[in-house]
Amino acid sequence: MPLTAKAFDFYKQLEADNTKEFWHAHKDVYERAVREPLEELLEGLEDEFGPAKLFRPQRDTRFSTDKSPYKTSQGVTVAAEGHTGYYLMLGADGIHVGGGFHAFDTDDTRRYREAVDGEAGEKLRTIVDRLEKKGFTLVGERVKTQPRGYSADHPRIDLLRYKSLGAEKRLPKSRTTGGQALGAVRDAWRDLRPLMEWLTGPRVRS
Repeated sequence: MPLTAKAFDFYKQLEADNTKEFWHAHKDVYERAVREPLEELLEGLEDEFGPAKLFRPQRDTRFSTDKSPYKTSQGVTVAAEGHTGYYLMLGADGIHVGGGFHAFDTDDTRRYREAVDGEAGEKLRTIVDRLEKKGFTLVGERVKTQPRGYSADHPRIDLLRYKSLGAEKRLPKSRTTGGQALGAVRDAWRDLRPLMEWLTGPRVRS
């Protein structure tokens, strides 16, 4: 069952009426228009990228002032080498795809910055430039000023500021319905592979 515009419409309606009453009245729409097509999509990607995890639709509201019971998008992750991963988010505005490393610890950050500072950083710059030309945007936690020990005029100061690093983009709805989603997501994740390989390379991970 391919994805259709019903998936996006479901989340548009949920954004307007995020209640248990709405959810129970439209749970069959979620199952048929969101969960089942995504499961089929992920089966088609598993041989190349590995098994995926679909996040539960309910929000954990225990420590949040926002008590809305449901997430307004469906998240998917695929674990890759060295704590990197691919992800997909389906919501009212379409499908967002991305990948990267989102949990640098102190040693990870140090090794990452040493790699960016050296010759490997030139390779990362090339990878980032290519991704941006394909519509990706860099994402991740970063510091506002230059990290300690690095000059503000470093040629890759923008990359040195990151404490976690990934890239993502939104896929046009026209490319994610009518059976086209598998190819669109696969192509985007393939585009991200050089970044993933750089993040798990020997200069960055040990």
